[in-house]
Amino acid sequence: MPQSLRVASWNINSVRARVDIVDHFLVEEAPDILCLQETKVVNDIFPADLFRRRGYSYQMLNGQRMHHGVAIVSKVPMHEDDRFDWQANGEARHIGVRLDNGLRIENVYVPAGGDIPDRDLNPKFGQKIDFLERMIEWSAALDKQPTILTGDFNIAPMECDVWSHKQLLNVVSHTPLECEILGRLQASNDWVDIGRHFFPAPERLYTWWSYRAKDWVESDRGRRLDHMWMTADVAQKAISHRVVEPARGWTRPSDHVPIITEFAF
Repeated sequence: MPQSLRVASWNINSVRARVDIVDHFLVEEAPDILCLQETKVVNDIFPADLFRRRGYSYQMLNGQRMHHGVAIVSKVPMHEDDRFDWQANGEARHIGVRLDNGLRIENVYVPAGGDIPDRDLNPKFGQKIDFLERMIEWSAALDKQPTILTGDFNIAPMECDVWSHKQLLNVVSHTPLECEILGRLQASNDWVDIGRHFFPAPERLYTWWSYRAKDWVESDRGRRLDHMWMTADVAQKAISHRVVEPARGWTRPSDHVPIITEFAF
């Protein structure tokens, strides 16, 4: 009989500042595995007890004080604990684990890249591009192990992944260079973009809305920055994918919302 597994990803924008909505999510959605980005906390003061109370006994943390940070919490056993420094500066932006069934889960927080899409004028943009180039090298060298690659990629690659392709062409996260390099990352291991598998273009599919909008629902100036990719063998086991859009309206929300994929293994 197939075994269900629900994997979620969420840029929480400070896990301690948003413990209430995290708990709400765990109760309401109860994924088996939750990948968090931008936890903004060192491992010693990560709110581990909150997750344990909800059944997430297995926790892999790669934290950093006040900035960045990633974590995977799980109801099912996890092993190994890879931490790749694709930023090449020690920032906590990746953590990877293996499940008992052999499935690997790689959780990544790609740098935002600053405001100016020019590496000479804006070193942060160059760091983002270099980060992705290192990811491509890693991805191209992967063996045939079934893998999920998920997290905040900080790129909305398709025209329909943003509220206005024309107005955002020169805005970091949707520039032609970023879209091209993310395309090369996807091609480097034939990753299946499960969001667009279940919601084919040009269907609306956003995961992020700026805090600057007075009414994010009314303006709906969203972008699809959060992704879940997987190897083809894993994608064949996926039975649903959802964006938990109401979470953007919860009390003290993150500017990102969770995404959840359910599998039948």
